[in-house]
Amino acid sequence: MSHAATRSARFAPVAFDTARLGRAALWVVVFLGGFVLNEPAPYELAMVAGLGLWLLSAPRLPVAIAPLIVIVTLFLSGGLIATLMSDDFGEAIMYIAVTGFLAVTALFFAAIVAQAPDRLTTISNAYLASALVVGALGIAGYFGYGHAIFTLYGRAKGTFQDPNVFGPFLVLPWTVLVHTLITRPVLERPFWRQAGRLAALAVLTLAILLSFSRAAWGLAVFSGLGVYLLVFMGTRDARERARLLGFALAGVVAFAALVVVSLSLDSISGMLLQRAKLVQDYDAARLGRFARYVLGFQIVVDHPFGLGPLQFRNFFPEDEHNTYMKAFTTYGWLGGISYLALVIVTFRAFLPVVFQPRPWQWAARCVFVVLVGHMMMSFIIDTDRWRHLYMLYGLAWGLVALEHAVRARAKRPVENRGSTAVSMLAPDARSG
Repeated sequence: MSHAATRSARFAPVAFDTARLGRAALWVVVFLGGFVLNEPAPYELAMVAGLGLWLLSAPRLPVAIAPLIVIVTLFLSGGLIATLMSDDFGEAIMYIAVTGFLAVTALFFAAIVAQAPDRLTTISNAYLASALVVGALGIAGYFGYGHAIFTLYGRAKGTFQDPNVFGPFLVLPWTVLVHTLITRPVLERPFWRQAGRLAALAVLTLAILLSFSRAAWGLAVFSGLGVYLLVFMGTRDARERARLLGFALAGVVAFAALVVVSLSLDSISGMLLQRAKLVQDYDAARLGRFARYVLGFQIVVDHPFGLGPLQFRNFFPEDEHNTYMKAFTTYGWLGGISYLALVIVTFRAFLPVVFQPRPWQWAARCVFVVLVGHMMMSFIIDTDRWRHLYMLYGLAWGLVALEHAVRARAKRPVENRGSTAVSMLAPDARSG
């Protein structure tokens, strides 16, 4: 090579792999979703940077997520109107601004998944890594090997402010692990992969248990059974179904063993028996959770514009602990109806996607059961501004948009006869 060529090669500009850089940035943002000890959390700061870069790239939102955009806009509009009812307008408008930010994150996840489905793997890996770190910190704190900041009222909470958020946060990666274990060969090579998945599942299971969150326990059971049934219904091979039945039996045995071991440990059994009661004292008290539901909905009827953010506590000793009621009290009738529409429309749009044999079906199954579990859980707990719940809605609509795109591409050859039909089909559509 000549001296001139050597010099030009030496000073040639370095080419960056923007796709890899983007995946790394996405991984960091999702990973930070598990660290919410203080607000604004690192997740918010990272997401602000990510959203800024995303918006500067002039993103094209898929038509399929239009219902999400319309419903979220109406929901936030109801909240803005409700701020006029608040006795502290500054606090109220900040509350709605945070909700608006989280709503934008849902649109962000929907758009990036619809644009590139391989990002589902990046999101899943980052979420699992975050859950393992957060779960391990919660376990260590519970047994006295970590900082006391990782527990609250004798319950593990990891790097969250509340055990009732910590536990449900862990359920999506827990469900993905369950799905992976039951759909992969038992003796898959290399063997350390299955062993690693089992170890990760054990960590997350223990962390969910030590959160002593009845909502998280119920969510995990519902999600595990739900994803198992979806896999079983999608299997036609007799030998495969027999294998799945073996997994079910092993799961029952493992669950029974977990209960027996937990009850035999003094450090766990007392809190476990206490939290296992379906109705706690604060649920059935005079102005307890159940009483607030009845009285709260009576207030909703008399206040079509809502009470305003954070105003319910002026009438009762605690917050609503019911997301559907909170939607009406905090965002008015417009916001409450919009939130109900979000739940119903998302369920109806997402359900058919779960049964389509696409390369991303694993994600559709897991996100669906965990999201529906959150929808049900919202009747007894306040999920209004859970970061991971908005991500779940975004992933759901991203998967809906993917299915919409596949079907649209499949119809084009029929509409345009004589064109090169096969070339217009995406590889994912052909394999599905």
